[in-house]
Amino acid sequence: MLRQIFVNLPIQDMARSQAFFKALGLSFNPRFTNEQGACLEIAPNIFAMLLVEPFFQGFTRLPIADAKKTTEVLIALSCDSRAEVGELVAKAVAAGATTPNTPMDHGFMFQHGFADLDGHQWEVFWMDESAAPAQM
Repeated sequence: MLRQIFVNLPIQDMARSQAFFKALGLSFNPRFTNEQGACLEIAPNIFAMLLVEPFFQGFTRLPIADAKKTTEVLIALSCDSRAEVGELVAKAVAAGATTPNTPMDHGFMFQHGFADLDGHQWEVFWMDESAAPAQM
């Protein structure tokens, strides 16, 4: 049984990235954070490892994608309400993020998102699963 998820993301500037995510109200696990990598705690058992690019490169033979020019991943985070979606996106924008897409209201689901300082796209959404269509 799988118990945790660690999404590894390449970053350019450790201090800048940590300041950005702290402005969103998130924290880092100090046991797994140093100048090469930082363990961003998103939720219980959900983490993002922010790895400076030279360190990140040590884990792959492929070139690192430039997230400002290509999409390598969409990271989706659920919220407890529509209002929380808007609040998190507003915090991200205030901390320097951009919003690559406009908010979308699907009735049973509301989503918006932001691109962080390194261009990684975070999709933030609220969903009423009981109101979702039988098939999507």
